[in-house]
Amino acid sequence: MRKESKDAAYWKANIRLIGISLVIWALVSFGFGILLRPMLSGIAVGGTDLGFWFAQQGSILVFLALIFFYAWRMNKLDAQHGVNEE
Repeated sequence: MRKESKDAAYWKANIRLIGISLVIWALVSFGFGILLRPMLSGIAVGGTDLGFWFAQQGSILVFLALIFFYAWRMNKLDAQHGVNEE
């Protein structure tokens, strides 16, 4: 495999991972916290409704989980393509 095609495959996988992460983050923060809040208002979590919980805490927790997932997955991707730091 040529170096250019290896580089292109690496960046394609990286951009795909970033895109998926951004879609999940937007869905959770904007979708669940704002757009779908009326539908989630009947579900109680910790003394408040689920839509409010996503707007106040859930989107932050999902964002933190996405950071750790991205770092873990990028380490695997780097190792697959031979560009890992170790």
